[in-house]
Amino acid sequence: MTTGILGKKLGMTQVFDAEGKVIPVTVIEAGPCTVVQRKTVQSDGYDAVQIGFVPKKAHRVGKPMIGHFRKAGKGAFGALKEMRIASGSPLDAGQEIQVDIFKEGDVVDVTGHTKGRGFAGVIKRWNFKGGRATHGSMFHRAPGSIGASAYPSRVIKNMKMAGHYGNEKVTILNLQVVGVRPEQNLLLVRGAVPGARNSLVFVRHAVKKGN
Repeated sequence: MTTGILGKKLGMTQVFDAEGKVIPVTVIEAGPCTVVQRKTVQSDGYDAVQIGFVPKKAHRVGKPMIGHFRKAGKGAFGALKEMRIASGSPLDAGQEIQVDIFKEGDVVDVTGHTKGRGFAGVIKRWNFKGGRATHGSMFHRAPGSIGASAYPSRVIKNMKMAGHYGNEKVTILNLQVVGVRPEQNLLLVRGAVPGARNSLVFVRHAVKKGN
């Protein structure tokens, strides 16, 4: 069975259940994805498929990738993702994976890249409290001491300091599928997922199903 699909985060909205309760959902344009390459135990040592998403003009990719895409015969793609499959899976190069691999009530994991926030200070990046604003404190948003005295006379690794914040790969586990609309390639997932609008996400059947 296929376990995942690439998609594009369209944004958030809300729907109502049968009892009239509001459910916040993220709308994902999931697929269709094309199998670009099939890997087997005999040829590669494991079973997997590489899927392509977001069709792209051939002259927009390099010659090595043109040759790679030509094997599937479905054009070029802007996003690729490899995923493991069962050894007996019938999937092969050129076939399509649709959003209907999921159904309402399924539990999924969604992987994406968080919004990049550039260079941030310790208050924004690590939720430091900060210093007092009055009486000439002189340390309003400063990180404070980072030293380690005479021993070991250096800054310890992984010290919480200012630096690049965001744009990290994050997976949100055990989100419920609220709705599937195959005619529009839309997947409605309960709650929020990482990334900005129109960012790339990967949706798979949950590895660790919640209680």
